[in-house]
Amino acid sequence: MVKLFIGGGHIEAEVSEFYCNDLPIFFARTARRTYLHDSEPFYNVPRMIFGSMPNDGGGLLLSPAERDELVAKNPLAAKYVRQFVGANEFINNLPRYCLWLVDCPPNELRRMPLVYQRVQDVRKYRLMSKREATRNLADTPWLFGERRQPKTEYLLVPRVSSERRDYIPIGYMPSEIICSDANLMIPGAKLWHFGVLTSLPHMAWMRVVCGRLTSRYRYSATVVYNNFAWPPFSREVERTAMAILTARANYPDASYADLYDPLTMPKDLRRAHEANDRAVMEAYDFPRGMSEEQMFLALQELYRRLMNLQKIFEEVTT
Repeated sequence: MVKLFIGGGHIEAEVSEFYCNDLPIFFARTARRTYLHDSEPFYNVPRMIFGSMPNDGGGLLLSPAERDELVAKNPLAAKYVRQFVGANEFINNLPRYCLWLVDCPPNELRRMPLVYQRVQDVRKYRLMSKREATRNLADTPWLFGERRQPKTEYLLVPRVSSERRDYIPIGYMPSEIICSDANLMIPGAKLWHFGVLTSLPHMAWMRVVCGRLTSRYRYSATVVYNNFAWPPFSREVERTAMAILTARANYPDASYADLYDPLTMPKDLRRAHEANDRAVMEAYDFPRGMSEEQMFLALQELYRRLMNLQKIFEEVTT
């Protein structure tokens, strides 16, 4: 018997034991054709959304050297320069910046010649596009093409990451740091959500149903996150999730690439993850020693049972 979270409570469902070695291979090949591209999570969890897309031809993005030169020549621009994080910057702790001119009045924009020139470059780039939607963005060349930056702390999930890692590096970011569309984000995510998403059961699910870029994982909100069967809420998962963040904080100069390389992952961080894995498995009532293949098959069975329940509910209520 396993438990899963749905809405404000949970239901229990029997999931048979899985011993057939061929089944995981079969599902790994067919899962991406099986799961729906759902625009909303099936469960009562925060939405996962794309980061913001510049669509600017590079005019609104700055290297550290460009940032320093811009601020030195146009000091007023300092308050409009924000840290900008793509998947590569997030994982490898690389500095990158952007011009975030959402609240910049036109008189201030004109007082910053270098910024003004960059905005002109963005307008030219967008007008040259073959896409009508991009050409329409030339009307507001000082803004990102797509803006989804939350006003609260958010959980960042890189869309593409190495298949060598046992865990996809995910982490909390302050609202002041602009999240690129190379990432997915969950505004307002709690420790509980972080703990489940960084757990072995979720990784087992992700490894099968996610897309691939060459061999690297390509995480999808619509397929991986929205179809994932969550366990019931657990205070223990909150505690173990916090322990992961505490272990990471012991290495302030290390990047996620350093921390999650299988060869260099610190022992205290690995122990924290293993404790979190056990807590999440207990929330599902998964037995210890369960393989990743068995976890995936159990989660898939929960997903299918819930889809059947949803279908029955819709038939009864229509």
